Amino acid sequence: MADVVNLRLFRKRKAKDAKEQSAAENRIVFGRTKTEKQFEYKASRKADLFLDSNRLEGNQPSGDDEADKT
Repeated sequence: MADVVNLRLFRKRKAKDAKEQSAAENRIVFGRTKTEKQFEYKASRKADLFLDSNRLEGNQPSGDDEADKT
């Protein structure tokens, strides 16, 4: 004879497996490791600091270009 299966446990196991499958797909699509996040943050911060330290103070756009055309 066949083994007796508890349907409540079967349903829970099936739902858990579906959630795990969905989580695995999301990790592939959206996931980045902690190291990747830190590297991207540090690279962006380094670029921002470089731009801020090399800003030319005399060449700021005034925004009055449209007023001069009329």
